[in-house]
Amino acid sequence: MAGPLTSLKVLDFSTLLPGPYATMLLADMGAEVLRVEAPDRVDLTRVMPPHDAGVSTAHSFLNRGKMSIGLNLKEEGSAEKILELIKGYDIVIEQFRPGVMDRLGIGYEALKAVRPDLIYCAITGYGQTGPYRNRAGHDINYLSLAGVSSHCGRADSGPPPMGIQIADVAGGSHHAVMGILAAVIHRQQTGEGQFVDISMTDAAFALNAMSGAACLAGGQEQKPESTLLNGGSFYDYYQTSDGRWLSVGSLEPQFSARLCETLGIPDMASYATSQKPEHQQQLKAALKEKIAAKSVADWQAIFSGQDACVEPVLTISEAAEHPQLKARDMVIGVDRGDGTQQKQIGFPIKFEKTEAEARWIGRKLGADNADYL
Repeated sequence: MAGPLTSLKVLDFSTLLPGPYATMLLADMGAEVLRVEAPDRVDLTRVMPPHDAGVSTAHSFLNRGKMSIGLNLKEEGSAEKILELIKGYDIVIEQFRPGVMDRLGIGYEALKAVRPDLIYCAITGYGQTGPYRNRAGHDINYLSLAGVSSHCGRADSGPPPMGIQIADVAGGSHHAVMGILAAVIHRQQTGEGQFVDISMTDAAFALNAMSGAACLAGGQEQKPESTLLNGGSFYDYYQTSDGRWLSVGSLEPQFSARLCETLGIPDMASYATSQKPEHQQQLKAALKEKIAAKSVADWQAIFSGQDACVEPVLTISEAAEHPQLKARDMVIGVDRGDGTQQKQIGFPIKFEKTEAEARWIGRKLGADNADYL
């Protein structure tokens, strides 16, 4: 088995996106992951379209490299089975609302009594404490309450619904993996396990980074199209003659000078570094006019030899064929279990010594009951 985490065993009670994405990352890095799923309440990602060879592509991707058992946690005797299983596991990940696992008899205290050095990670919308701890929510709600949505989008149309689940993945999944691995290091040093409390709203709030620092320490509340990086400057997207889009990120003077020279407006290069809003708007208007005159393919050819931080907005299928992403093995073939392979997104971290591996697509519910129960 490849990967740097081959010594770890994970019991996964999560569903949908945040937890499964986190345990997929752990599985790709070599951890042994066993999913515990309710046989009478199917995870939505197992059935949501589209399907490939009769299997949901979301499930195939999010649950690759994992084993699966079907177990109704509410049935008599199920808690005892988990308490027996946990003796051989290092980590638990769950995504229920606070207190649910306790009511099932397999909460942190019950599992810790059997496995004292257990690392237990709970991913929820709002965390284990606070007035919203039991409140329902989705990605769009977490981003809203965390202030992220307030400074995204356009001034005249408001915040956009994002094309990716930022709070779920960048917040819940990635922070969960960080917290778990930090707890693993702590356990290696002290022998102690611990509870890791992941709030997707907390994590989304932390993603504000520079805008959050500007507000909290600098007193500058961010609004859409008001800052250097959110549409308040020429750093923006521009439509081409064929209805596609070009991203312009030429912030540094050497890049903005090259941009203006390539577009035939060298006299406007000084506007790119100007702090005056009217200069930024004049430059944006000039870029809009110039870029609208040619197709995205034309601009790709023109800027292909220019180091100017100008790139086309690609579709996912186009990105998958881009030579840079292909060179980085970001599209891989994953075993379907029948000798064929399914195309999937590759693992984004490259290890020199312990290469990550996507071993198989998501398995059928309960496929491993005979081995584990």
